[in-house]
Amino acid sequence: MADEDDGKEYRWETGYEKTWEAIKEDDDGLLEGAVADIIQRAKRKRQSERHGGARLGMMRHLYIVLDCSEAMSNQDLKPTRLRCSIKLLEDFIDEFFDQNPISQLGLIITRNKRAEKLSELAGNPKKHIKELKGLHLTALTGEPSIQNSLELALKSLKLLPSHASREILVLMGSLTTCDPGDINTTIEILKSEGVRCSVIGLAAELHICKRLATATGGDHGVVLDDKHFKEQLSIHVDPPAAATRLDSALVKMGFPHHALHSTTETPMTMCMCHVESSEEDSKLVTTGYLCPQCLSKHCELPVECRACGLTLVSAPHLARSYHHLFPVENYKEVTYEGSPSICYGCRRVLTQLDKKVYMCGKCQQGFCLDCEIFIHETLHTCPGCATNPDTFQISSEKISIN
Repeated sequence: MADEDDGKEYRWETGYEKTWEAIKEDDDGLLEGAVADIIQRAKRKRQSERHGGARLGMMRHLYIVLDCSEAMSNQDLKPTRLRCSIKLLEDFIDEFFDQNPISQLGLIITRNKRAEKLSELAGNPKKHIKELKGLHLTALTGEPSIQNSLELALKSLKLLPSHASREILVLMGSLTTCDPGDINTTIEILKSEGVRCSVIGLAAELHICKRLATATGGDHGVVLDDKHFKEQLSIHVDPPAAATRLDSALVKMGFPHHALHSTTETPMTMCMCHVESSEEDSKLVTTGYLCPQCLSKHCELPVECRACGLTLVSAPHLARSYHHLFPVENYKEVTYEGSPSICYGCRRVLTQLDKKVYMCGKCQQGFCLDCEIFIHETLHTCPGCATNPDTFQISSEKISIN
């Protein structure tokens, strides 16, 4: 344990912190400047923790293991641990596919010393959210089994091609796990297969969970409340650094065209998404996305063609994945001295309350703190560079070269 902790002290062993002293009023008796400084420090910390220049696993295959044991009925997270987890996971799945549109996700629950696959790896967020909502009425019984859950996820992950990024995220609410064998053997297999395992504890830190995350290169954290729980989940939205054993490969993808209305060239057929579905009614429709290789019809993108196995995506999906490889460079922080007079992003008039402004090194446009955070966290494109023909041409040449 001492080697794994690297000499770090626990929170209760450190000195007493007077956190309120960090917030001080300015000359006008206002706190806006102090609050802005706190936000800025937190933002800079997040940016410094990102994998700058590192090779990323863009095509992610993530299994989420959710503890559904008796411990998840505890009410320290309101209304219960399970309901809080389900709500936050719904938001996480939407954000995950928004930032990783060509990735896939699956759900596994564990209870009564067993593991059960709730949904297979798929790129449709609606399907996973529907399965999650069905857990509200599930019975929370017995103990979880981390080993059974990991082995169930590994059965699917080890069949993926070598260029795929394979991950497992465990949400653990129990303080015990009931496993049929030696879990250390399973951890070694996961490590050898290059599967990255991360754990979010809802109760306390468990030694075996910390060891699992450390051995496989994942993250481990313990939530303090629902807000901290959401922050812990948001860490896993951006793609992690790719494993060293991850092979480079060309991935064949198809860009299907969409049949908008009924014509003689688009007959009424069933989509491949629902042709074998027993939960939803299959209907004869003319609209849908036609696979360019076998002309099979699908409802939504991205999806893997169920007839020929071709990955079907659209150009915006690749564009949204691309920004992880070439993120917007950090803006230069300068002291506000009256220039520029307005923020280039929101067109808000800058005042003396804006102690800092942020200048883009390429287009030399100035932005306020809110716009700087929005550009780097959500937009992923500099508005000044996008509207400047010179900088936009340079960026386009960079994209074509890469």
